Amino acid sequence: MDLSTRTFRVTRADLVRYAGASGDFNPIHWSDRFATKVGLPGVIAHGMFTMALVGRAVTDWAGSPDAVLEYGVRFTRPVLVPDDDEGTEIEVSAVVREVTEDGLTRLDLTATCRGEKVLAQARAVIRPSR
Repeated sequence: MDLSTRTFRVTRADLVRYAGASGDFNPIHWSDRFATKVGLPGVIAHGMFTMALVGRAVTDWAGSPDAVLEYGVRFTRPVLVPDDDEGTEIEVSAVVREVTEDGLTRLDLTATCRGEKVLAQARAVIRPSR
């Protein structure tokens, strides 16, 4: 199984699209003025959007969406998304923690943005591709 690191670029335009798809129009995801007023360093990505990107990496590693049996994370640090054309990047890596007797692979996941972990207890269980 190829567990190469996956990198996802996140821009403000991505946050707008995600807000439309999810219905989450909280101004911390689009307004610097509001985000800083409530104590954030600026606009942050939706936690569930970050989780979805990491889930996309897991699906890539597993080979298909139905090969992902379990997936969970804890949010530890917000993903700050600057108001420019570059945005930011989330890097996702995994290590095999265990292969069970029945062939299931348990992965420990790491997601970082600007060198800082943005998730904790990020884990997945995948089954072998068919």
